[in-house]
Amino acid sequence: MLKVYGIANSRSMRVVWALEEIGAGYEYVKVDLFKGEGRSPSYLAINPAGKVPALVDGDFTLTESVAILNYLGEKFPASGLVPAFDRLQERGEFHRWCCFALSELEQPLWNIAKHRFILPQDKRVPAMLATAEWEFGIAAGVLEGLLQGRDYAVGGSFSAADILIAHTLSWARSARIALPER
Repeated sequence: MLKVYGIANSRSMRVVWALEEIGAGYEYVKVDLFKGEGRSPSYLAINPAGKVPALVDGDFTLTESVAILNYLGEKFPASGLVPAFDRLQERGEFHRWCCFALSELEQPLWNIAKHRFILPQDKRVPAMLATAEWEFGIAAGVLEGLLQGRDYAVGGSFSAADILIAHTLSWARSARIALPER
C-alpha cells in the first residue's frame, strides 16, 4: 500500500489530492513539522531533507511533490494525471505548466512564507515581501492570460498540472495575497 507522509496546509495535500483523484488506497502519516517531527531520525531516514511530502511505495521512496505527482500519474496511467507517452506535445505542455507552477507562481509565495514566519526572525527580510507579492501578481496575470477560455491547463482534461496550479492559487488565497487589479 502507498504511504504518504505529510501535514495539512503543505505541498503534501497535492499528493493526497492526486491519490483521491486516482482512487488509490493509501495510508496517510502525519509529520508535524511544527513539533520537530521532520527532524526525527526515523523521518530523516525517509526524507533526509526533513520536509514533506514523502511517498513510500513498497521499497521505493520518493520526495518532492511534483516528482510524486508525475510518478503517480505514470503508475496509474488510466487516471490521466500525466499525458500518455504517445502524446508528446501534450506532455510538453504538461511539463511546461508544472515548471511554471513551481518556478513562477509558487516561488514568490514560498519567499513570502519564509520571510513572514518560517525563517528565524533574524534572517527575515520584511522589505522583500512587497517585491514577492508583485512577482506573484505578474505570474498570476500570465496564468490568467494563458488559461483564458480553457477549463484545464493541458488539453481538454484534468491533470496533475491542474492540481499544482489550483493548490498554489489556494495557498495565495490563504496567505491573503491580493491579485493585481486589471
